Amino acid sequence: MSDELTRLANSVLWPGFLGTRAPEWLLAELRDGLAGVVYFGQNISENLPELSTALREAAPDALIGIDEEGGSVTRLEAATGSTLPGAAQLGRVDDVAASRATGAELARRARAAGVDVILGPVADVNTDPRNPVIGVRAFGADAALVARHVAATVDGIQSGGVAACVKHFPGHGDTHLDSHHALPEITLDTAVIEDVHLEPFRAAIAAGVDTIMTAHIVVPAWGEKPATLNPLVLGKLRALGFDGVIITDALDMAAVRESVGIGGGAVQALAAGADLLCIGNPTNPGAAALSDQDERDFFTAREAIVAALRDGSLPRERVEQARDRVLALSAKLRAATPETAEPYDAIGIVRRALRVTGDQGAPASAVAVIDARRRSTLAVDSAAGYVAAALAGDGFRVRLDVERASDAERDAALEDASAHGGRVVLLVDRPEVELAQRTLVEHVAARRADAIVVNVGLPVQGELPLPVVDAGAASRISAEVARELLTR
Repeated sequence: MSDELTRLANSVLWPGFLGTRAPEWLLAELRDGLAGVVYFGQNISENLPELSTALREAAPDALIGIDEEGGSVTRLEAATGSTLPGAAQLGRVDDVAASRATGAELARRARAAGVDVILGPVADVNTDPRNPVIGVRAFGADAALVARHVAATVDGIQSGGVAACVKHFPGHGDTHLDSHHALPEITLDTAVIEDVHLEPFRAAIAAGVDTIMTAHIVVPAWGEKPATLNPLVLGKLRALGFDGVIITDALDMAAVRESVGIGGGAVQALAAGADLLCIGNPTNPGAAALSDQDERDFFTAREAIVAALRDGSLPRERVEQARDRVLALSAKLRAATPETAEPYDAIGIVRRALRVTGDQGAPASAVAVIDARRRSTLAVDSAAGYVAAALAGDGFRVRLDVERASDAERDAALEDASAHGGRVVLLVDRPEVELAQRTLVEHVAARRADAIVVNVGLPVQGELPLPVVDAGAASRISAEVARELLTR
């Protein structure tokens, strides 16, 4: 009986793992009915297609997913930065054909890597500019705009024979906390949530999206549990007409790990109506991550589900229903015939998305970059060096921890940049809400009036004392296009 329950529990689990080769424990679980795996940055190497092949040899029906959005969030190009436009750039261009084409290109790249589920696009309406985890990952702050680009991107991804996963239901756009580290609350009137934040999910469902990811956020009007563990919230998703696979956001995130735990979260998510449990990225605990964190997290979730099935606290019929949805998705993807991808102009889209405020002046022969962006988060590699490197080209660049830097350290960075010639460029990502970044801009403007700001975050609503290039994504392609604009 326990072997049968173990196999049933495996059928709804979707772990991450450490390394660029499949560990033996993972291959053994795939042979024993594991639903599949999720790739993160640490799994990516030039041998990724071979890794996918090895996983499918162990389990031909395995679902292989990847957290790939383009723009600021990439796993396939984690080492060098994304060469695809991000959601905010596509929203700014507001060309649904461009969004569909970007989705199709995402699918083409995913299939080449042996991946068949893309954890994107983001369907959140980013109505809080303080949002530390969504921001430029969203198409914008207007529900109608987000809805049409979500639908177009879903159509593009799924035309390529890959499942899309819109996220994060019921909407993570009006938070100012990061659910990787805390449990955010949405205190909006529920009518606003229904009318604004659910609209892109309705559009995705109408477009036939295969999967939807839950959010670890609490809507107090709908109960004390986060959406991932809340049957009322997941019931609302089914009431919208969605009968595909409900995927949880990662159960190892602090919003779950530090409240009910990974095991408790796994059982409660299934009971609430989730179908596929993303256990997550085993590097999420940071320095606290153990060398076998992937195994520990997986078996914690699996053993909790088996125990709950055995004692009857988790109905077997509910888990079988989840398993059947996962199997149906796998069968659909195995039978899919991808459309032929059309020629795709990523650079052209990013060029259309760039906005310049103020007089940018004449092109310079070189630029010297002061990288003052915030530190990386678990969701977004905010401080990734490839952005500054692509912007600087062969020129000077220096990293400045602007939140901790003294006036003397700011002056030293500016002096070093000035000494190398060329135009001084301040690379920022939250000048609208981070006082330290705005203060740095003012500090430099008083000393180098010919400097310029390149902003890879949400656009500034007020004025800055220097001209601004709003790029809209912390990506390699955005930095390259911005450099093209600034240099001759």
